[in-house]
This record gives sequence, structure tokens and C-alpha cells, in this order.
Amino acid sequence: MKRLLLAAFLVMGFAATAPARITRIVIERRESPAYRGQSFGEAGPYEWLRGRAYGELDPKAPLNAIITDLEFAPRNARGLVEYSATFTLAKPVDLSKTSGVLLYDVANRGRIALVASSTDAGALADLFKRGHVVLSSGWQGDVVPREGIESITVPGAKNPDGSSITGPVLVRFSDMPRNTNTLAVMRGLGNNFPSPEPVTLDTAKATLTRRISEGSVVVPIRSADWAFADCSKAPFPSTPDPAKICLKGGFDPGYLYELVYTAKDPLVLGIGFAATRDLNAFFRYASHDDTESQPFNNPLGQKIAFGVARGSSQSGNFLRSFINLGFNQDESGRIVWDGINPNIAVRQLAMNFRFASPGGGAELYEPGSDGVVWWADYKDDARRRPEGGLLDRCRATGTCPKVFETFGSFEFWGLRGSPDLVGTSADRDIPLPSNVRRYYFPGVTHGGGRGGFSPTAPAPPGACELPANPNPSSDSMRALSVALVDWVTKGTAPPPSQYPRLDRGELAPPTRVSLGSPAIPGVPFPDSVINPLYDYDFGPAFQYADLRGVIAMQPPVIRQVFPSLVPRVDSDGNETSGVPSVQHQAPLGTYLGWNVTAQGYFKGRQCGLNGAFIPFATTKAERVASGDPRPSLEERYGTHEGYVAAVKRAAERNQRERFLLPEDAARLVAEAQASTVLTVAPK
Repeated sequence: MKRLLLAAFLVMGFAATAPARITRIVIERRESPAYRGQSFGEAGPYEWLRGRAYGELDPKAPLNAIITDLEFAPRNARGLVEYSATFTLAKPVDLSKTSGVLLYDVANRGRIALVASSTDAGALADLFKRGHVVLSSGWQGDVVPREGIESITVPGAKNPDGSSITGPVLVRFSDMPRNTNTLAVMRGLGNNFPSPEPVTLDTAKATLTRRISEGSVVVPIRSADWAFADCSKAPFPSTPDPAKICLKGGFDPGYLYELVYTAKDPLVLGIGFAATRDLNAFFRYASHDDTESQPFNNPLGQKIAFGVARGSSQSGNFLRSFINLGFNQDESGRIVWDGINPNIAVRQLAMNFRFASPGGGAELYEPGSDGVVWWADYKDDARRRPEGGLLDRCRATGTCPKVFETFGSFEFWGLRGSPDLVGTSADRDIPLPSNVRRYYFPGVTHGGGRGGFSPTAPAPPGACELPANPNPSSDSMRALSVALVDWVTKGTAPPPSQYPRLDRGELAPPTRVSLGSPAIPGVPFPDSVINPLYDYDFGPAFQYADLRGVIAMQPPVIRQVFPSLVPRVDSDGNETSGVPSVQHQAPLGTYLGWNVTAQGYFKGRQCGLNGAFIPFATTKAERVASGDPRPSLEERYGTHEGYVAAVKRAAERNQRERFLLPEDAARLVAEAQASTVLTVAPK
């Protein structure tokens, strides 16, 4: 295989003397061998290098001009905008044993695993055994730098006369502890990322409101009754603080609060896309950096023939927007990644606009599903927008990667996945281009569950009402990771796409009646769970197709609600289309891509990023006594041996269809044999 990769590499015409616009590389730490000295198959032991990359961007260059506010960033003596980003590189100690594949692992909100020297390599072991070089780096400019986090330093934007650029910012607060009187002004998932600084602490020039539920009347709070301040140690209005708000009498956890204020000096967050492009291009193509006295030589030694990227959730949305915005060609016109796998990601990343919050999810008013989210060209008649697709720019330059799109049930219910497949009108399937494969994992939570073959219900996750969903997608993902690399490096055709389609009757509105969901005792119906797809009006300066430009209206006006479809289910309530896990094919219960919140402001609504599991009764007598319409384990499988046989058949099927590696198939059968499913004789 290595000879094959080298031959492909030479045919490419590698330009060793044309470094990307990374000007300087500094290695700050190195561990060799790493990961307790483990040896990973033929690749042997690995080492990792951690450092910082310094780069610069020309705002006038066509590839960079798409970055919002780049023209307003400060420039150096050469008229270029500077940034720096951390990175971590893991590679075989003996570079001759590399596969020739550079795999970029997109950090999710800065989190990385490559430097975990005190533990083994965990999930990375599969990549290391195949000799892949793995790279991660900082790209999210509002991440607070700290140990074990990838971060990037990007400049703020100002008007040409040096005055502040300003604009509206929205922050929402809910489910705070009782008797709380001070809240940090933070945004993003879990309110974990600092919000931009306000222009003034005068509350008369901002608004704070509260509401009892989504869609209810919004009640303004008098400006004299709250302050940009910290009241945790002194009574209201206490000490002024631009990063906190204090409410006289404290916050009531029964309400959701919304703060809208005018912020200043927006970070040029879109630089994160260009920084990622240039760092990957450097390690793939360059021989050294631009340091004159003692250049840093590329430690990969021109051994890289192919680039592949993967990212999950927020990181997967990063990949989709990266391609959409045209960043998959470097400044020399070369392709950056030959293949990508955006996993559990069905939207764009809300990063390349003024005062963006890339750490967000898919909550009310958050952009992400507002522009092009489909791979093929689709005319968005419902929003009166022209035809377009995520691949338009890379098609024009011949730099489109091969794409594996992988996601599961939760992405339909919680992340507005419907338009990715059937558009905003939800009236027809959008076909996939020839370079895209889509694999849908039915009945899984966000990212898949922990797996296993326990017939008992786990505890509910977090604040959820229903038990956690163990249905995994990791086994299929390991097999697909191999298939994507084989497609990129060898041209081996991957398995055909498998996902729910409207023309086959596999999608329906998200209601019990439409889906044919069974009435399971103690389980609510799904009718009010779906996260709706809204048509937002952010103002005339926002460019919806690319999620870039300027938002002038906060909160945005909701112009309409679009229809959403979800996968149909069988009489057990289990979904019927896609790439089912072994557990899904030999079910121990109903695996739901949604869960409900047990209490608090969002009670009865979707619970975080979680799905649910409703186990089957063990015996017919137990089922009948509880009124459960679903056949029991005893009625389905008869005996423990019968259940193991069902697992074995499912494992053989998935392995045959290339959705399961042989070693994982054997492991799953062994786990089923060791399980307690029907090991106790029914009474």
C-alpha cells in the first residue's frame, strides 16, 4: 500500500519550494515515543509535537476576501493580517512507516486528545495502526486558551479611522440555580464562551426581557432594575462589570431571560477557516517555513500524498462551511483535503459573520440552517433564494473532496436535519453528487450510544426524563473511516449511500400518527419534540447562503416555520432505514433519537443532545401486565442462544456490506454471548 501511495504522490507533482502562508512554526513541546511507548501495528510507536503556527493573510486575495471584516483588521508593514494558532501533530517515530495520509481531526470547541501522554491513544489507535499522520489545530477564535485546548489568536476589527465597529448581540439565560443574582454574559453551547464587550454599561441602551415559555409574551425588565455588574459579594447594583449582569431581586429559574446589547470590536473569526487551510497545506506541501536565519523544516519530510479531514457535530459543520466558502484550495491553487467526513453535522457553522458565536448549537435564533445546507444544487423557493449547493465553489476550481456524510436520528429531531435531504419545502429528495456518500444511523443519539447488550434501562442522562440510548454508531464509523481512506487513496468504490428517502416513503412529519409510533406506557408522544426550522430575518446585510456578513436584527424576526420530516418507524417504534447497528437489528428495546426534559424551563421539550431507550419486557406476562404493545424478548428470541444467533446474523450482514470490520464483528458476538439477555428462565 505504501508503494501505491508513493506513486500517487509523485504523479501529483509536489511543489516542495512553495510553502503556504504559514510564516513561522515554533515547536513548544515534543514527546517521543508517546502514548506510553505503545507500538501500533506495522507503524510502530508514535510521537507528538505541539507548537504554534504564525500566519498572515492578504485581505485583497480572492480566496481571503470572503472572510467577514478581514478588510477592517489591523495590518503589518506588508499590508497583511497576522494570526497565530496552536497545533498538535502525531506521527510515526519512523516516518518511513507512514501511510502517506495526513488526517486533520477538527477540534470541537478546542478539545483535543493527541497529547494525552498519560493514557493510551484510545480512539486514535485505529488511525495509528494504519500509519496515518494526525493533525489538529486551533480555529475557533473565542476559545479561551488553556492547557489541553487548541486555540487561535485573531485580531479584532475596527473602522478605518480607528473607531469601534459596533453591532447588536443576543445572549439567552435559562435554568439558573435559585437565588442567583449574577450571571456571566457568555454564549455558545452551555454558555461557555465569552460574549463581546458592550459599548457602554448604561442599561438604558440595552434590553433585558423574560418569558415563561418559547413563543410566550416577552416582558421587558426596567433598566433601573438590572446592571452590567457583579452582585455576588455586594448588594445591587454593586461593582460594574462588562462581562456580567446583575438583577435586583435575583433571577427566577422559571423564566428564560434575553439580553440584547450593542457590542464593539468584533473578532475576525472567519480567519479560522484560512488558518486551517494554510496549516494543512504547509504540512502537506511545504518543505520549510519562512524563517530566514534558521527555517523550520517540515517534520513530515514530503511524505504526505493525501489529505483527509474529519469532524463531529460543531467540527463537522466547520467542514461543511469550509468547503462551501471555497477554502479547500490553498493560495497556490492546490487541493487541501481529498476527502472529508462531516459526522453528526447537518448545518453550516455560524462563524464567518460579525459578532458570530461559533460555539453555539441549534437553539432559537441561532444561525446555521439558514443558508445552503445541501450538497447538490437546490433552488430554495420557500425562502425565495437562488439555486445553490455546498460544492459550488470547489466545483469551479476543481478542488472538491470526496465526502462521507454520516449522521443519526438525533440530527433530525434536534439539529434540523430535514432540509439537508428534502430542502425547505420538504417535498422532494435532493439527489447526491457523485463525490458524496451519505450514511444514516437509525435510532441513535447525538454521536451514538455506548453500545453493549444490557437488557435493562440505563439511568436518564442529565436532566432528561427517559433512559439513555445505548445504540452505537462507533462500530459503523470505524469501518467507514477505512472505506473513505480507501476511496481517496486507491479509488475503491465505497458502499452505496443508505439513508431515508421521501420517494420510498421513508420520511414523514414528526408526529405519532404520521410515523405510526406505538403507544408505550410512560413514554410521551414525539409530537412536540422536534426543533423547528425557522425562516429568520437577520437584516439586509446578512448573506444567508454562506452565513456571512452582518446581522443587524437581534433577536431576528421569524418570518415562517418550515415543515420538517423524520424517518418512519416500525411497530416497535424503531426506525427502518439507513445503516442499522447490530444492536438495532437485534433490538432490546426501542431506540429513540429524542428525549424530553424532565423539569425546568424546557420541560417536555427536547433534552439537550440526547436520545432515549425504552427496553422491551422480558416475558409476555410482563408485557401484558404493563400494557406494552411491543413483543417481549422471550417472544422475539426464545432463549439466550436465540438472541446470540440474531446478533451473529446482524454482524455478518454489516460485515458483508462493509459497515463493520471483522474484528468488531467478532467482538460484538462475544459481547452478546457474555450478556445477561434471557439468561434467567422466565417464570
